[in-house]
Parts: sequence; C-alpha cells; structure tokens
Amino acid sequence: MKRKTIAGAPMAMGNPSSSSLPLKLAFILSFSLTASSSSSSSSSSSYYSPTPPKSHYHYLSLRKFNSKKASTAPPTASAGDILSLLGTPQQASSVNPKVAAELRSCFKFLVPFNSTTSSPSKLGNRPSKSSTDSEIRFPRRSLNSECRSDSWSDKDELVWSPPAPVLEIARLAFDSGGDPGCIQRTLDPTMIDIPDVQGSNKNRCQLTRTPYGRRFINEELNLYMEFLFKLIAARGPKVGLHVSLDRYDFFHGHLFIAADGRVGILFHAKEYLAYDKEVFPYNMGYCQAGSNVTYDDSMNLRNILWLAPLPSNSISGGSAPGVLVVLDAHPGGIIYRDIIPEYVDYVRTIYEDDFGDNVVDVNYLNVGAAEADYQIFIC
Repeated sequence: MKRKTIAGAPMAMGNPSSSSLPLKLAFILSFSLTASSSSSSSSSSSYYSPTPPKSHYHYLSLRKFNSKKASTAPPTASAGDILSLLGTPQQASSVNPKVAAELRSCFKFLVPFNSTTSSPSKLGNRPSKSSTDSEIRFPRRSLNSECRSDSWSDKDELVWSPPAPVLEIARLAFDSGGDPGCIQRTLDPTMIDIPDVQGSNKNRCQLTRTPYGRRFINEELNLYMEFLFKLIAARGPKVGLHVSLDRYDFFHGHLFIAADGRVGILFHAKEYLAYDKEVFPYNMGYCQAGSNVTYDDSMNLRNILWLAPLPSNSISGGSAPGVLVVLDAHPGGIIYRDIIPEYVDYVRTIYEDDFGDNVVDVNYLNVGAAEADYQIFIC
C-alpha cells in the first residue's frame, strides 16, 4: 500500500535565509512546489529539490509512519528489507518470501552480487575452507596500487573488497553501534569553500547543504568516493541508467549508517530536471536554470545504493561483501508501491533516512572552467 503523509513536504531552499513552508501546503503537486507557492513564510529565493538537503537552511523533517494493518493485509516492503536481502544469508532469510522475490526483481546490479563470497571463484578469491558464511575474508586492495590493471573484474573487486581505509570506517561504524561521529571524525577539519560549479554562482544556485565542504583525512577515501561516481556513470547504461556527471544530473549521494552498523551511500541521479510544460511542468528554482536533463523512464532508476562490506564480530572477517545496485522504482513495482513516498512518487525518490542515520553528503562537483576539474566535497 502506498504510504501517505500528513506532515509537511520536504523543501530545499536556494539560500540559508529561506524559511519554512506552512504545513497546510504539505500535499501539493505530489513532488515539486515553486518558490512562489511557499507563501509569506518563504523568501523569493526558495526552491524545491527532489532530494532535500537537511542543514541550517529550510528542511521539514518527515515523520514516516504506518497505520496498523489488518492481519489479512498483504506484507509490505521496507528499506530495511532491501538491506537484509543485500546482507548475509541469515538476514535475507528473515524477509517475507513474497516480498523478497518482488524486491529482487527490482535489483539491477552494477557489480555482480553474491552474499556468501567476496568475489566469484573464477577470480580465485573464495574464502578458505575454514571460513564460514559469517566470516568472509576481504583482501585489502588499494586504489593507489601501481600493479593493478583497470579491468572490469578489478573494479568488481574494489566494490566487493574495498581498500583498507574503507573497511576501517566500516569497522568503526559497526563497532561503535552506528555512531555517526565515528565517521565524521575521519574528516579533515579544514573548511573548503564550494567554488562555482558550471555557472551555479551566476544562477544563485547552492547545490550543497552548506556553502563549504570538507574531505577525508585519508586521501584514499576521497579517491574511493570518486571511483564510485565514475563506476556508476560508466556501468549505468548496461541496466538502462544513462547519467552525466554534472550539477543537473548526477553529483551527490547520502552516506548513512544502518541499524546493524553497515555503512552505505544512497546516490541520487536526475536531480534537476529541465522544465517541460508537457512532461515536467514544475519550477524547481535557481538550480534548475539551464538544465537539459529530461524526464523519461530512466527516472525509475535514479536511486543507486552502495553498501560497504558488513563486518562481523571477528576483527579479521566480514559478514557480507560490498554491493553496488540500482533500485528500480518503476510504477507497479514493489519499491514504487511500498517504499517511495506518495508525495514524490512522480520523481521516484527514496530517502536516505529510510535506510539509516544520515552522516554526511558526498558531492562530486565539476569546479573547472575551461577544462573539467572534478573534486569531492563532503558536507
């Protein structure tokens, strides 16, 4: 059953001075509101984003709740079920079989998925006979390794078995019981002003939740974030997802820690769609100006999920390998029906809060002028 809300619709504002949208305007247009519709409580510079930032400028926290269902009601899916199916065999077995089958039909893997090994046996990385499904050995790879080739299988393995710094933050999150601070403390305290991004300053567009960003102290973590953006853009077409690494389409993700301590990033593509009076007649404000991203069936694939390997209670072992998957939210599918909130079903947005506690946003922005210059900014 599609969820409904009586809380305020989420908003992202064009600058920090913007204020709240009245609750009485909560359920309008099911996705987007223009700046002018925010009445006297919003400034003229406000705009709506399908994936709203949540910082000092406007954000209304959404309380998602489910009414009690009759015992005869069919089982419904949750974001937690997605995580379980992408976790250990034991976690996957906890999901209702009908729900599991429907969810699996909506998984479009960018890297092959196997819940019991860190890589296919043909690559020679099957765990030793003494290992169990709950204690898988993950070889520690490096993005800086000169001996590494740039083959398809090498990139698969960087998802299944990320470099040591990635495994270390996965372990920190797991051992801390899901404390966001354990990852936030791995950031360099230096604040970096977000420069102009493809004419964003001219359009008075603030793309990030704050006007400044930070980077991880360990440079290999920054390189890994860059690797994920590039890999998604490169492999997306094989599952029907065509994205551009620019400020209108694919440039950000939300890093979270799930209830079981697993670290993940929910990426969103197709962020600022071009206005079209026939198929997308919504004014999204300053950041939409100049967009050539069209509304089409690829919107169904705009949610991309990366999961770090799930550590086990063993210091040297892991419970589940890393995952990179596109979540197909086509109308009629279980993700669209049960997980996408009704007020944003037109743009197929899944919110990171459904998966766990949001820790930081990861932005990959082209700040170059004459030549492209992509940089990571953690906000």
